[in-house]
Amino acid sequence: MNAPDPWSRPSVKDLRAVLESIERLDVQNLRTQERIELTVPAEITTARGNTVPAMTREISRFGIGLLHRGSISLGEVTVKMASESREYCYRVAVEWCMPCENGMFMSGGRFLSKPNAMGGADE
Repeated sequence: MNAPDPWSRPSVKDLRAVLESIERLDVQNLRTQERIELTVPAEITTARGNTVPAMTREISRFGIGLLHRGSISLGEVTVKMASESREYCYRVAVEWCMPCENGMFMSGGRFLSKPNAMGGADE
């Protein structure tokens, strides 16, 4: 069996394993905004232009949580997510990034602008 690509997108199974291993009570006590679980593929483009495949963990009106392989630097990034008909592009200020299981990292940041929707069946 081949080892997974160290920069490949984490799977939903990876995400569930990480979330089950975290004490959710401690994290929730720090939150002021309601979060909604959201598990969709995403891409993080760093300030240096590197693209990191990711999965979203959760989203709120003000920010987003991500799971990815490899650490990303704090600061401004672009996060792309796609639905069946549109691609959404967010400017995000990554405020934290920490290692978790299996060489993966969790990160979180706040939105810097409203999403730009690109593409779509009627465009």
